[in-house]
Amino acid sequence: MRSGAEHHDVVIVGGGICGLATALALHRKGVKCLVLERSDRIRATGAAIGVFMNGWCALDRLGVGAMLRDKTIPIPEIQEVWHHKSAMQVKSTRIEEFRCLKRTDLIQVLFDNLPVDLVRLGCQIVAVERDPSTSFPILYVHDGSIIKAKVLIGCDGSNSVISKSLGLGSLNSLPNCVIRGLTNYPNGHDLENRFVRHLDGYMAFGRIPVDDNLVHWFVDWPYPDRDIDAPKDPKFLMELAMQQIKDYPAEMIEMVKSSDPSSLSLTRIRYRSPWHLVFGNFRRGTMTVAGDAMHMMGPFLGQGGCVAMEDAVVLARNLAQAMLMGLEGGRVGDGELKKRIETALENYVRERKPRVLKLAMQSMLVGILISSSSKIKRLLSLVLLLVFFGGASLSYTRYDCGPL
Repeated sequence: MRSGAEHHDVVIVGGGICGLATALALHRKGVKCLVLERSDRIRATGAAIGVFMNGWCALDRLGVGAMLRDKTIPIPEIQEVWHHKSAMQVKSTRIEEFRCLKRTDLIQVLFDNLPVDLVRLGCQIVAVERDPSTSFPILYVHDGSIIKAKVLIGCDGSNSVISKSLGLGSLNSLPNCVIRGLTNYPNGHDLENRFVRHLDGYMAFGRIPVDDNLVHWFVDWPYPDRDIDAPKDPKFLMELAMQQIKDYPAEMIEMVKSSDPSSLSLTRIRYRSPWHLVFGNFRRGTMTVAGDAMHMMGPFLGQGGCVAMEDAVVLARNLAQAMLMGLEGGRVGDGELKKRIETALENYVRERKPRVLKLAMQSMLVGILISSSSKIKRLLSLVLLLVFFGGASLSYTRYDCGPL
């Protein structure tokens, strides 16, 4: 336990993709911050992440796009294979810049571009309150230490302590779960550079090449286990995934069987409902949220990580000017600084809400279409998707988050 309270300008809770991207964006703008990560090491759950054009736009603004492109290959086409009884329907869609990155590569590059000691590991926040004298946030850490910040940003994912402090509603769950993994082919794989997704009833199996040797795959299906968040043995996960695709071609089963056990993960699909985004309070005082803590969504659009990186750029752009003007030379007092920060965070929330609301609605409808057992719900979801989003349009991937 440290004696006395630490004081920092900006504290980011969560050292995942969103937290590190936000820290890097602020660092590029000259704003000092501290990242608090509860794990003892930088976390990268989920094996790999598909990054669309909007995600690459954000990574370029962060100054790491070029080095990450060197770690993967372009995927110019998405192919969906619909199985219905003995029939099969194939639909191919050309897509602008899309690549699949190992999460560890993305996390490591973000981390390596930050100053030493900016990220503090093994630091779990147990409570947050406002300082009665300044109204700035106070964080209480599991080891008994206290951290005072002028700005608090929650990038702590689906179980966000900061979201709870803001009074945001709990997440919704779909009956589906996802197992994800990575398979390495030492002599190279012979797969075409396509994102292929097989859809069979309520089950989906997909695979995306990361490079010439590595392939990311996933299985998505209704899974009744309520104890989904408990640690699962990799062998159990591998057998569970193979069971779902037992009637698929042998090369797909072999891909799962040959996967790296350490890459396997099982997660329940959870999301923040669109109406919570409409009515939720994403800022209080100088405290806000970003990434999954703000807009957790299902994987159906492949936008969770991309939108989190957009958040980082937009948040840093709005916050940096207020912080630098307020802190340089001690020009303003705490009261004036607080007003400037609140305005900056309000602008950030106002800019992001329409974007994430539209994606959350589209993702939820696709999720219902895939997972619901009700024909009426599925039909209604399909109609709403066609009316409001043009069906399977990928226009959301062409979004530009703007300059840093």
